[in-house]
Formats: sequence, C-alpha cells, structure tokens
Amino acid sequence: MTMPMTTADHNMRSAVREIFLKALAEANIGKAFQRHVHYERGVLRVCEDLYDLSTFNRVLAISFGKAAHRMTELLAQQLGPIAQGIVGDPNPPTHQVAGFRYFAGGHPQPNQESVRAAEAVLKSLNALTPQALVIFLVSGGGSAAVEKPADDEISLPDLIATYKTLVLSGAPIAQINAVRKHLSATKGGRMARAAQGAQLVSILVSDVPENALDSLSSGPTMPDTSTVDDCYRIVTEHNMLPDFPASVRELFERRALEETPKKDDPAFVRSRWWKVLSNETAEKAAAEAAARQGFSVVIDHSCDDWDFAKAADYLLDRLCELRKTNAKACIVSGGEVTVKVPANAGAGGRNQHFALYCAQKIAGENISALSAGTDGIDGNSLAAGALADGTTIERARAAGLDPTQHFAEFNSFPLFEKLGDTIHTGPTGNNVRDLRILLAY
Repeated sequence: MTMPMTTADHNMRSAVREIFLKALAEANIGKAFQRHVHYERGVLRVCEDLYDLSTFNRVLAISFGKAAHRMTELLAQQLGPIAQGIVGDPNPPTHQVAGFRYFAGGHPQPNQESVRAAEAVLKSLNALTPQALVIFLVSGGGSAAVEKPADDEISLPDLIATYKTLVLSGAPIAQINAVRKHLSATKGGRMARAAQGAQLVSILVSDVPENALDSLSSGPTMPDTSTVDDCYRIVTEHNMLPDFPASVRELFERRALEETPKKDDPAFVRSRWWKVLSNETAEKAAAEAAARQGFSVVIDHSCDDWDFAKAADYLLDRLCELRKTNAKACIVSGGEVTVKVPANAGAGGRNQHFALYCAQKIAGENISALSAGTDGIDGNSLAAGALADGTTIERARAAGLDPTQHFAEFNSFPLFEKLGDTIHTGPTGNNVRDLRILLAY
C-alpha cells in the first residue's frame, strides 16, 4: 500500500499541475498567430513586416518541426489556396492541409521520410525565382524531421547513429545543433541559400534559448553563428568521436567539414525572421497562474542547459531562500536541463529524471516540483514529465519500488506512473521547451 497524503499534499500537487496546464494552454500557437500573423485585402502581415502577395509570382510555404501541421493549418486558414508547399512533421496528423505534401520525418533521429522531405524542399527552393515569396514555418524537432547529409558518403544508418551519439552526449542543444548544421545539406542557413534570391520570411515557434534562435531546428533559414572549429571542439569536449560511424568520424579526423553561410552571405539579403512564440511565453503564463493562487513567484531560467543535478540543487536552494520571507513560494524555470543517458537506460526522459532527483532531495519537505515538456513527450516515455513532492520517496517504497534503483537505471517513468505522478498531455503539436515549477508552503 502507498502512504496516505495529507490535504496539504493534495492541494500542492493539484496546484502545481494546474499551473503547468494553464501555462501550456497560454503558450498556444493559435493565440500566437492571432497576435502576429494576419492576412487582409491581399496583404500578409507577419509581426512588423507587410507582404503584398500580388507582387509575387509564387507563394511557397515550407513547414517543419513538431508544430509543422498546426502552423500550416493556421496559415492556410488565412491564405486559403494561395500558399502551397511541404510539411515535415514527426507526428503525422489525422488529416492533411490541401495543397501541401506531407512527410512523416523522424524524431529524435531522422528516417527515410526525413531525407525525402529534405530532397523535396531543396528541389522546390532550387526552382524558385527572385519573384517568389517563401514562408518558412519553423518549430522545434525540425532538425531530424527534414534532413539530408551534406556528404553523400554518409548513409541514413550513419546519420541516425550520429544523431543518437549527439543526443546522448549530454551536450547542450545549441552545441548539438552546431554539429548537425555542418553535416547537413539543409541546416545552418543552407535552405536560404537554396532559395535562389527569393523573398524569405521565417515564422518561428522556438524551443531554443532566447539568445540562440539560429539553433532552432538547426537554423536552416538563418545565418549560422557557429563554425567548423566550434564543431571540432564540441566533439572533442564531449568525446563523441569514438561513437561516430566511420563516414562521419573520417570527416572530423580530416577536418573536412564545410563552413555554413554567415550573416554577410547574399542568401540573407532578402530574409526576415520573426519569433511568435517561445519558452518565455510559457514562463510568464506559469508565473501569472501561480500568482493568482497566492504564491510569491520568481522566474529563473539561469540554469538553462545546465546538468540536471546542478540545476535542481540551484533551484531548490533558491526556493528555500524565497520561502524564508514568503508563506507561499514559487520558482518558475524555463529551458532545458542536460542528462547524459546510457545506452541501456530504462523508460523516462530528462524531465522525469530531474523530478526523481528532486524527490530524493525534498523527502519529508512541504515542497512540490514539476518538470515537463511543452511538446507532451519526455524522452522515450508516454509522459510529458512528472511531479515529485515530500511524500514521493515514502510512497514509492510503500508501493514496493526502489527509487534509488529507478534513478540509477534512468527508469523514472514506471515509478512515477505507478504513483500517479506522471504528467500526460499527449503530443501537443507545439514545442517551446521544458517548464519546471517548484512550490513551497
């Protein structure tokens, strides 16, 4: 039997779930399009830009990432049949938007559909003239969903193995994407270069740090701020080379990577980029929801891309400091933490691993910690994340579970699932990074 929870425990657990779900509802792509994308009398407004569509001989829309279908739907609702194009979405929708070719690209590793999508995109872009307008709809997860190696010697199995090594390396997402860019025919601005001088506008739903938008889906339409030298350093720093397949390892050993286009490249003369939704939206919505429940709230994303344990220790320390002067304290933390995952890991993801670490630190305390992904998917599990509180460890042991073993085996999902502490939303069709919410009474 699991241990009974007090009314205070139930209240805090309900509160932290409610705060997350309200933040998720507010960080909504439909709301973002209502605010920032509008079409009327032949003129398309994207944030501060206006495009008279009658002046273009073609309007091509290229949409990719976890929000690709939803963004395409919203654009088509406004433009109707004017825009046609390509969608690369790792979560195939139940229906497709007329005029668009769909590809079920992979995530977190590319698949054959990813390569087919990349080839279709490059073929379409290469056929354009300067009188065309390309609307790129870019969201997180696009790195794998639309992908083609820059070097023909890199096979799809080699590409998949390379992605797996990168994802499991423990490197921050910006570093992972720097390497991806320099191995890809589409990333790091190479889609923009393929567009033959057409007018380009990118509408971004960001799952990357606010100051690193060029790492969103590995920046296929933006100037690349990373360099080949960065790639060599990152791979060495995280000891990735031994795990790379021979075709990729050989490129690094020969230092034969090709540089990506930078900000002075002609490809970007007629290019614009607008972020319409990001992790900041979710952070602010969570903070407002917590404040309405009477919590004193601090938003702190300074631990973005930190190791999960360092981030958890830091946030819990901040929460305890805040609680000294406030009866009800809340820390909201956006962004992502890093976890170096072994090959034999169990079921879970970085959010559940973070929560299980917190559970061990806050045992017996009147503290609750939730960590979940806004895309509704955490690692290889069926959950978006999990919540932990001061009773988690005691209840787990009473249920015959060994929290220490589950943590050591990176197998957090079965533990939280049995306790009823997983966060299930299903795939949200959105991705603005993770959200961590910590409460203390």
